[in-house]
Amino acid sequence: MCPPFGGASVREALDSAVIAIAAGGSGTPRLDAELLLADALGVDRAALVIDSRREVTGPAVRAFQDAVRRRCAGREPVAYILGRRGFRHIELAVDPRVLVPRPETELLVEVGLELGEGARVVDVGTGSGAIALALKQERPDLDVVATDVSADALVVAGANAERLGLDVALHHGDLLAGVGEVDAVLSNPPYVADGERATLAPEITRHEPPGALFAGADGLDVIRRLVPAAADAGAALLAIEVGAGQADAVAQLMIAAGFAQVAARRDLAGIERVVVGRT
Repeated sequence: MCPPFGGASVREALDSAVIAIAAGGSGTPRLDAELLLADALGVDRAALVIDSRREVTGPAVRAFQDAVRRRCAGREPVAYILGRRGFRHIELAVDPRVLVPRPETELLVEVGLELGEGARVVDVGTGSGAIALALKQERPDLDVVATDVSADALVVAGANAERLGLDVALHHGDLLAGVGEVDAVLSNPPYVADGERATLAPEITRHEPPGALFAGADGLDVIRRLVPAAADAGAALLAIEVGAGQADAVAQLMIAAGFAQVAARRDLAGIERVVVGRT
């Protein structure tokens, strides 16, 4: 049950919310509470510290209480409650039609930044458009295409592209079907094994789109199709985000498809998170 916040100071409201959110199972209750209260008040997080004695009044009371209830009772991701998520240097609108962009996915953008001028690069399974839009924002010279099998996801990606003023071509289809020749492919595909569903946090299993998460018994069903598709499209570079323990298997798939130089890049947790293949 979430506490009432009317008449409380910012500090008091935060303290109460932290207790409620922690009791709901969140591992980051203080951060969650600060993000939600800052949004309800229409300020940044720094203002919560500077003006901690400010009284929480008016519409902000209901907005904060509703947000905390969604977080502590429903375990809804903060990004969905706020309707946005930062990714590298851009802010993306997100909702349950797309995955919440993760920091480790920024590794794919870093790979893309190494491409030569004017290269044609495809973000396969773009979701919110995170990889494609971040790359275009940092490398406007690149010809960036974003594909997704989900029409709903492309609506989100398209709205983000329009709001950010970034020229990325959107394509509805399976993997690289209908895209033509490309120089590079970047992808954060579904890679969670079906049997791992019970090990995932409620934020993921209750709210994020399962089609963007699960990929068969070993999590590699989509990747097995993507690797040869990228080779057939002429990609000289292929970078794929993978789950813990999958890097070796994906590297072997790339080698078999003709990507002679294969290496894995680790995320901040030390996990081999992105496998990069070059011809």
